[in-house]
Amino acid sequence: MNVLTTFLNAFPGNISQGLIWGIMAIGVYITYKILDFPDLTVDGSIGTGGAVAVVLILNGVPVWLALVAAFAAGCLAGLITGLLNTLLGIPGILAGILTQIALYSVNLAILGGSNKSISVDKFPLLLSSRRVAVSGGFAMFGWEVGKCLIIVALLIAALYWFFGTEYGFTIRATGCNSNMSRAQGINTKKSTVIALVLSNGLVGLAGGFLAQYQGFADVNMGRGAIVIGLAAVIIGEVLGSAILGKRFNFVARLSFTAVGAIIYFIVLQIVMLTGLPSTYNKLFSAVVVAVFLAVPYIRKSLKTSYGRAAKSSAKKGESRNA
Repeated sequence: MNVLTTFLNAFPGNISQGLIWGIMAIGVYITYKILDFPDLTVDGSIGTGGAVAVVLILNGVPVWLALVAAFAAGCLAGLITGLLNTLLGIPGILAGILTQIALYSVNLAILGGSNKSISVDKFPLLLSSRRVAVSGGFAMFGWEVGKCLIIVALLIAALYWFFGTEYGFTIRATGCNSNMSRAQGINTKKSTVIALVLSNGLVGLAGGFLAQYQGFADVNMGRGAIVIGLAAVIIGEVLGSAILGKRFNFVARLSFTAVGAIIYFIVLQIVMLTGLPSTYNKLFSAVVVAVFLAVPYIRKSLKTSYGRAAKSSAKKGESRNA
């Protein structure tokens, strides 16, 4: 009973945290799924967004303006990665790593140290884990969770509009087939940079929300963020395709990415309740990503093997009839 009570009490926090990380995961989805670009900048840009937001709020800047600045800081990080890749010819994965490493020093400089705290008692923070109400088993309907849902819904609506514009279509075309896109006159380098800017802008924004929610910004807050983002994307992709099938459209994919982040944190909470030390969290994250990455391949392999077996049986039947 104590374990169940602990789980129910942590449930609203898991949902809120999952939705915040879901914003970051949607940013990862843009590069990983739409652009087909292995961007590792996010481990640094989420910390940059958090650091910028916290420092600005501590200096009296309105919360909404601090979040805009966090988004802009993430955009700048994505721009650097994009320019390293498109102008200097550095492979995408290495460009992201270089930017990520540089951002560690940048984040230290912004914070003036390894971390900075911010209190909901002194500042009108938009989100805070301390305000997540606990009321029996229905705590997930708290106002903090509602605000997270509204924020994610607005972002998904904005992305749905953007990817229906000319720029959005060029990004999607570049991700599908860059050679064909170039042949059709699309500037694929420009599309790549725009996608990276938008993706890391969302990651920086998520960092601003996360820093408010947890009450501090830390230079290590983004360590392993790409693993959580990939876990959310893959979990959402597998669940969405299984539930919706052919109706799994673009809006559903973005929505299920956020759902994937929520499921990730709920499962992580369940694992922690079993007594597994927190030092194994990263190992668990890697295992979850590996398992869900393998699911589509295993399903495809099974379908292929069953198809081959069916064709083989049909041929044998035809030969016998002949």
